[in-house]
Amino acid sequence: MIFAAGLGTRLKPITDTIPKALVPVGGKTLLEHVILKLANQGFDELIVNVHHHADKIIDFLKEQNNFGLRIEISDERDLLLDTGGGIRKASHFFNDGEPFLIHNVDILSDANLSELYNLHKSSGNDATLLVKERETSRYLYFNEERRLKGWMNTKTGEMKSPFADFQPEKEHRFAFSGIHVLSPAIFEHMKDYPAKFPIMDFYIENAAKAKIGYHLNNNLRMIDVGKLDSLKEAEEHFKQF
Repeated sequence: MIFAAGLGTRLKPITDTIPKALVPVGGKTLLEHVILKLANQGFDELIVNVHHHADKIIDFLKEQNNFGLRIEISDERDLLLDTGGGIRKASHFFNDGEPFLIHNVDILSDANLSELYNLHKSSGNDATLLVKERETSRYLYFNEERRLKGWMNTKTGEMKSPFADFQPEKEHRFAFSGIHVLSPAIFEHMKDYPAKFPIMDFYIENAAKAKIGYHLNNNLRMIDVGKLDSLKEAEEHFKQF
């Protein structure tokens, strides 16, 4: 599943007239970069959620004949459901009992997605998050058993965890990449959530009940093309991805 429904507010004024998914980098849209990466690594059934300038994304995919893949649309034009709600709305697409990969449309990387997928399948996790040791203000914390324990904003000191004994300094901290693999069992934990909710809050709130793990790749090269300065950087380095 490709998250392409966001408003792209950090890329204004570009996203006043086009969706973030259709912002060009190196002669191709962000959406095309992600689709081709997925296709090259063996993923041939995709679902793309849409909201902001949804018609332009739908028309783009039609013009490209869906890049020869099975691509469906999860339409969120009536209500932007955030990342967690977006995944649950698309649950009908993941009814074969197999794990599924989630990829933000604004992430360019050299991640080995098929490797991540296979590692998840052998892990027994409900969700496996691709992470890296890098500087950020918001970290995920995992214990020695590679289980998610909590989250912290190091700038504000805000912490979130379902564990009363959560002590960030005693755990391993990593930065999330915007790429993760989930098993359909995760939907059981979502059944009492409202229509709209963020997946990261969901992960943290359910860390004591669901098995939320990670795959660490410190050699990962990636750019989050979510703001104007990183868009400029992506134009200079996109060939690496």
